[in-house]
Amino acid sequence: MSLSPEDLARHKRHIMLKEIGGPGVQKLRGATVSIVGAGALGGPCAIFLAAAGIGQIEIWDEDIVERSNLQRQVQFGERDLGKAKVEVMSARLSVDHPSTQFRGRRKRWAPNDALAGSVLVDATDNFQTRYALNRVAHLSERPLVHGAAAGWTGQASVFASGCQEGAPCYRCWVPETPPDAEACDEVGVVGPVTGMVSTLMALEVLKLVTGAGEPLIGQIVLIEGLSADLRKVRLRSDATCSVCGTERAI
Repeated sequence: MSLSPEDLARHKRHIMLKEIGGPGVQKLRGATVSIVGAGALGGPCAIFLAAAGIGQIEIWDEDIVERSNLQRQVQFGERDLGKAKVEVMSARLSVDHPSTQFRGRRKRWAPNDALAGSVLVDATDNFQTRYALNRVAHLSERPLVHGAAAGWTGQASVFASGCQEGAPCYRCWVPETPPDAEACDEVGVVGPVTGMVSTLMALEVLKLVTGAGEPLIGQIVLIEGLSADLRKVRLRSDATCSVCGTERAI
């Protein structure tokens, strides 16, 4: 896959990086990424990936744009109120980034829905879907880029239990739904924190596709917005994990 003069001009800053270069840009062009969730995490993540030249981006979301979204979902504006999120994003990004093919899936993703991406992105806001995505990623041997945010805090990680020996899955980190779990619409969330998380998610996708650097496999970045504190915590696989554990009940 050769790069046109337009591609060379557009991706010059990536080509200049020895960790990416021309071969890395070509890998990005050949990649397909599936993003579940087009809100405060999935939307900005998709914008960064499209700008980087990802070949195909599949976005799943059933919601329409509401005014309460605009405080943090910076991909939308007043003109988009009442419109389907995936349709707004697909239309706009197709114009802004014509070399990327967008597939807007206007429905709530379910475990029986096939995901096209070689990299999966969890930009959801509920534990049921997170657990289902984690299982699909493990069984299909694909990496899962995860992000979450609530209040002033956020987190990002890569779960690769199905494609890297000894790597933990999301269930290893959160075995059961926390009893005090609340969605962001119940506790609120600071917009810039979702921006930090979505940017980290996009960065991890780029690293996975190009092979640059060290992805956050077996590690999680925890963001504390009030103190501007970022911590990296190492995760361990759980031998008794119901998804990836070697000693799980059969």
